[in-house]
Amino acid sequence: MAKEKMAVYFQPETIKKIEQEYKEDNCASKTEFIEKAVKFYIGYLRQQQEVNYLSPMITETVKAQIKGTEQRLARLMFKVAVELGKLSHMTAAINDVDDETLESLHAMCVNEVRKINGIIDYENAVDFQQG
Repeated sequence: MAKEKMAVYFQPETIKKIEQEYKEDNCASKTEFIEKAVKFYIGYLRQQQEVNYLSPMITETVKAQIKGTEQRLARLMFKVAVELGKLSHMTAAINDVDDETLESLHAMCVNEVRKINGIIDYENAVDFQQG
């Protein structure tokens, strides 16, 4: 590939840096070093443009994934709430529970859920009730 000559002007300190670094970068000449640096900088500029283009796309994709997850969790929580409501009504219909016992049960359950960090284990509840 034929090369074209082009006049370029540098600050004296830049020329000193080129002379110090071009051999360490395994370049055969200062011209090769400068051409490599220019290509690198052009790649950097293009990458910046691509980041500006891709960043909003990635953000929108992540937002859509989060929204979909939120919707699935909301549907699951609704189903769990319905099942809990059914159990609560069946338990209330079967048992004669006074207000004091109900308040005590509520306080105990709040403390238990805090202690177990919301991870409910039916077997532990059975053990507690039987023990």
